[in-house]
Amino acid sequence: MSGINRQITLDSRHIAKHLPDSPQVQRLLRRGRAAHVFNDQATMERVTQAIIERGEFTGIIRGYERYGLFFTDPIGYRIAPADGRRTPLFYGEVKIDAENRYHTISRTQPG
Repeated sequence: MSGINRQITLDSRHIAKHLPDSPQVQRLLRRGRAAHVFNDQATMERVTQAIIERGEFTGIIRGYERYGLFFTDPIGYRIAPADGRRTPLFYGEVKIDAENRYHTISRTQPG
């Protein structure tokens, strides 16, 4: 079965940490953690819709139900904390918690 076939609600607390140049991304980098960001908010929304419609269930990991999809063009990039190097990302993932709240992340591969 593909896609997410139930009502889910956006968990807006996670949006900013996946958008370029946000204070949350800068905080991750200062703390020595890599940031996985989308090209922009429109890309995040497009990726989310595609995963909801045709994403593949990849399992339950660390308490989140996960659905993902590979894209042919980069949807975002990973920023390395040490040198700011950017690696293109082609995989999007929707994570759903126990209360059916979701957020979308860009990744290198399934979690």
